[in-house]
Amino acid sequence: MNRLRTLLFTMLFYALSVPIVLSVPVSALFGRRAVMRHAHIWAQMHRLLYRTIMGIRVRVEGKVPPGTYFFAAKHQAMFETLELQLLLGGPAMVIKRELSRIPFWGYAAMRYGGIIADREASASALRSMMRAAKALKDEGRSILIYPEGTRVAPGEQPPLQSGFAGLYRALGLPVIPVALDTGTVWPKHGPKRPGVVTIRIGEVIPPGLRREAIEARVHAAINALEPAASEEVVKASSAA
Repeated sequence: MNRLRTLLFTMLFYALSVPIVLSVPVSALFGRRAVMRHAHIWAQMHRLLYRTIMGIRVRVEGKVPPGTYFFAAKHQAMFETLELQLLLGGPAMVIKRELSRIPFWGYAAMRYGGIIADREASASALRSMMRAAKALKDEGRSILIYPEGTRVAPGEQPPLQSGFAGLYRALGLPVIPVALDTGTVWPKHGPKRPGVVTIRIGEVIPPGLRREAIEARVHAAINALEPAASEEVVKASSAA
């Protein structure tokens, strides 16, 4: 049954996504806000399909306070790349360079507010990423990054990539960590399955902390839903 659900979801999602993505250039004529509204229609469609076809529900713990923030989230599935845009108010998002090169989708992502992260992490690439993030911050946008760098399976807790600390220092924004467990129902391989996804909005972390302190606090907070993670959250909070 889960395989049939997954097949139906995949067919409908991509069939409906094609016209949405291809029509972004029309929205782009009316500015970034129009592109954002356009993209959120796509995210709403994704939400409707995962609820009705896959039987997935989202439980949100915590709230995002008003203001502009630097969000740092766990990344276990494609699921959160769309769902967090709705929950977090449409932040600009740090994306891999390879994604920006996908025909049409890459154009749509950049018009929405994509910030390119280069895995080679050269000095010029980091400077370019910081300039783009600052420009979007000046537009009043919050920024979203997946600081571990890539999708990971439930239970995996890789160290944060260096770009996170650089952006934290450059942006001067308070950080809100986001923990989630989407990988439990939305595995990278194999059929998706019904269930409840938990997304936990963490406590606001102020700007200006030392690199070791901010990385420890964020790493612990985004992994708070992983097994035996609660003790690490306490240790990181007290160390900062």
